Amino acid sequence: MSRERFVVHLPVLAADLDGARGFARAICRALGFLADVERAGTTVSREDEQSVRHWVWCDRPRDDGGRRCARAADHDGDCGGR
Repeated sequence: MSRERFVVHLPVLAADLDGARGFARAICRALGFLADVERAGTTVSREDEQSVRHWVWCDRPRDDGGRRCARAADHDGDCGGR
């Protein structure tokens, strides 16, 4: 039997988009030991624009065997691991 998937919305205060993304990255690192946390799908949005989501992680496919990029979204340079 497969389990259902849910999205947890956790409102936080941040000074700007970069601050919100940084906070989300810290939460992902802190909860990284939990197998059911899907880090790659993490997004942030403004409270009054929740339909406009901004990716936290790059997650593009890399050229080294199908692994995904683990760097922050909108990073400079080539995709890579952590």
